[in-house]
Amino acid sequence: MQTSVIKAESLSKVVSTKQEQLTILNDVSLDIKQGESVAIVGTSGAGKSTLMTLLAGLDVPSHGSVELLGHSLATMSDEQRAQIRSESVGFVFQSFLLIPSLSALENVTLPCLLKGEEENRERALKLLADVGLADRVDHSPAQLSGGEQQRVALARAFMIEPSVLFADEPTGNLDQQTAARVVELLFELNKNHGTTLVLVTHDLSLAQRCDRTIHLKSGGVEES
Repeated sequence: MQTSVIKAESLSKVVSTKQEQLTILNDVSLDIKQGESVAIVGTSGAGKSTLMTLLAGLDVPSHGSVELLGHSLATMSDEQRAQIRSESVGFVFQSFLLIPSLSALENVTLPCLLKGEEENRERALKLLADVGLADRVDHSPAQLSGGEQQRVALARAFMIEPSVLFADEPTGNLDQQTAARVVELLFELNKNHGTTLVLVTHDLSLAQRCDRTIHLKSGGVEES
């Protein structure tokens, strides 16, 4: 029996604006197993990114609970949640989020430093080779195309051998051909490392490649 890596019970997120209380998510429950790839889809404003930030412990719900890798996030401090992320969780965002002053190699080894470990240059070089950037290791982000930057971000996400990888619109800023290449790499790395993948996307063809899809509509879940 597969173990649950992420478990959400009756999650709700309400934010206050000057005029009103805005419900972004309402009573969302889900269970994601080890090694699964799950797409979260929905129209703009459906609450996809909000759900991801709650599952990753980057934000706290108004109601409900999240278990991430066996830890109940509600009972943990910000520091404890940050520690879980630095040790076991990888992220890939639409906007790459590379450090401009660092080379591709230094960006990939950054998670080691954040964990307080020595840089594992050998592993970083292998990951950069895996994503087709063996000859670009000393280039800064400014010297790389958007697709190359996203591939550096992918290599960085796998640097700590994450148990869970959260990808938020990872191809949103890329042209079609480059996006296709990045998607291939994402699923390839995911499979090779046995990582659980949670993918936020509005791209239904990308969602279809996942084991299953969770549809968000008006802050609630319709699973397929």
